[in-house]
Amino acid sequence: MHKSSEPGLIGRRSMSAGLAVILAILVGCASTPEPPTGSLTSAREAIASAEQSDARQHAGAELDEAKQKLMQAEKAVESEDMLDAERLAQQARVVAELAIARTATAKASQVNRQLHQDADALNEELQRMGGQQ
Repeated sequence: MHKSSEPGLIGRRSMSAGLAVILAILVGCASTPEPPTGSLTSAREAIASAEQSDARQHAGAELDEAKQKLMQAEKAVESEDMLDAERLAQQARVVAELAIARTATAKASQVNRQLHQDADALNEELQRMGGQQ
């Protein structure tokens, strides 16, 4: 009867060893995810576009916030917190795009004001010319 328990013991040991191997594989698969390279690149490009569009003049706070979020994302990559890095990189891109949009709005408003001033000046000139005849 003692012999029949030995195969069970050996079977349990091999099962335990098999489970240990599976666990080791799962732990290896659960290693740190890859850095969010695409999101970081998109954020950098959006910030560069914002700077080229004169966002410093028209949306400086948003530009600064985007740069700060990007720096935080890069630090998260260094800390191997890739989920946080991804989130921060996406936020940096969105805030940089907001800076671009606010800059475009400010520039359009300036053009609109200038057109109104030019139209007013033209109307005044036309009225003077009409009064001289």
